[in-house]
Amino acid sequence: MSPLLCLFAAAAAFISAVMCNLQMVAAGTGNSETIQGFLVPHNEARSQVGVPPLKWDVKLTNYARTYARVRRGDCLLQHSVGPFGENIFWGSGKRWNATEAVAAWVDEKKWYNYANNSCSSGQDCTHYTQIVWRTTTKVGCAVIKCNSGDTFITCNYYPPGNYIGDRPY
Repeated sequence: MSPLLCLFAAAAAFISAVMCNLQMVAAGTGNSETIQGFLVPHNEARSQVGVPPLKWDVKLTNYARTYARVRRGDCLLQHSVGPFGENIFWGSGKRWNATEAVAAWVDEKKWYNYANNSCSSGQDCTHYTQIVWRTTTKVGCAVIKCNSGDTFITCNYYPPGNYIGDRPY
C-alpha cells in the first residue's frame, strides 16, 4: 500500500472514530443504536394512539444509569423513589436489549381498556400507559448487566404519568 493511501486510510479511520464519539455525546450518554432501540418503539406506540413523540433526555438518562448501577449487585425488579415516571425490566438467560424491554411494556396494551380506563383483572398495563401518556415529552433509559449475568433495564419519563383517574391519551 502506498504511503499516501495509508495516510488517507488512517485519516478516514480517525475521522470516523471522532464522529462516532461526537454522536454518542450529542445523543446523550449512550450509543445512538441503543438510544434508537428505546426511542423508536416508544414513539411507534405513541403514534398508534395519536400522541406526540418523546425526545431523548440526558438528565433522565443519567438518572436511569445511576439507578441501574444501584441494581447491578442484586438485579431486583424494584422501582427507584425518584420524581420521574419509571418503567423497569429484568431479563434472565441472555443479554436483553432496549427493543425487547420496550416491546414487553408495549405488549401490555392488550390488557388496557380505554373505555373504562383500566387494566384487565389481574394484569398490569401501567408500563404501557406510561409509554403513551400524552403529557410526557421526554425519556431517558439505561441497560446494565447485573453481577448475576441477568439484565436490568430502566426508563424514566418527564413529566411522569399514570395519575389515578386520568386517561393516558
